[in-house]
Amino acid sequence: MEMFLQIVMLVAGFVLLIKGADWLISGASSVAQNFKVSKMLIGLTIIAFGTGAPELAVSISSMISGNTDVLLGNVVGSNIVNVMLLLGVGAAIAPIIVKRNTVKKELPILLLISTILVVLFLDTSLNDATVSKISRADAIVCILLFGVFIYYLVAMAKKKKNGKNEVEKPKWKLGKSFLITAIGLAGVVGGSQLVVNGATSIAEAFGVSEKMISLTIVAFGTSLPELVTTITASRRKEHDLLLGNIIGSNIFNICGVMAIPVLFGGSITATNFDPVDLIMLVFSALLVWLFTVKDHKITRKEGWAMLTIFALYYTYVIYVGITGVQIL
Repeated sequence: MEMFLQIVMLVAGFVLLIKGADWLISGASSVAQNFKVSKMLIGLTIIAFGTGAPELAVSISSMISGNTDVLLGNVVGSNIVNVMLLLGVGAAIAPIIVKRNTVKKELPILLLISTILVVLFLDTSLNDATVSKISRADAIVCILLFGVFIYYLVAMAKKKKNGKNEVEKPKWKLGKSFLITAIGLAGVVGGSQLVVNGATSIAEAFGVSEKMISLTIVAFGTSLPELVTTITASRRKEHDLLLGNIIGSNIFNICGVMAIPVLFGGSITATNFDPVDLIMLVFSALLVWLFTVKDHKITRKEGWAMLTIFALYYTYVIYVGITGVQIL
């Protein structure tokens, strides 16, 4: 009976995810049209911060329990999944058109912040090669960077509002648009929790180890909101919402999901963290920029290339999780 309830929870979670993503994209698109701002801006803010809620919950819980490997791994892992898996899936469904402004500004900002995180993580190693950590001072740097990013978003919104920015007629009035967006966001976040909890319980019932559950179900579960939102946006060819969601989520993960718990809880030291993950974090952001800098799009072939690289990387992650053997 208990197994049946867990399966029902799993199915209900997926239904909530799919329907919630549909409402979230529709509502957010209508909000943008009501405010006469770009859908990229809505993706960078409302959708990105909202779908980042699961990662923030995991990070706060990890900080309280003192499991700092999970906190940093959650942020770095989610960012890699967001770029390599989500953008790869989106491009595999249909080529993603990337606007010039995104190639020149938003993607370089993501690459810069990802690189800064690696530098902050490794700076302590200059004094002690055996210790790498994120200190409260590092967290403050990340939060200040987030403030600069918010200022950029505000300036972009004002520029769009003052300039000629023709938009489609909104599907709903502003109040209903916000309501649909909120309901969709709640469905996406709530559905992801049901899926993670249901899948974890089923895995435990079959004797799967906690380490393997954390490497697979929990890691992918916290990225489910972005994944389902990406698939929905790609099928509707809402490329600005898709890209804005991923870029905004990754910046929020570093400057909010990681920095806020560290700011209030003190420094974190990742004793078992694999340097390959940090290399992959920067490489993933760089790869997307390289794909888009010339022709301003991510093709299906490039999407499949990203998925292949991600599959190879995650095979390594699972191998290290089982054997404990690292390359670096």
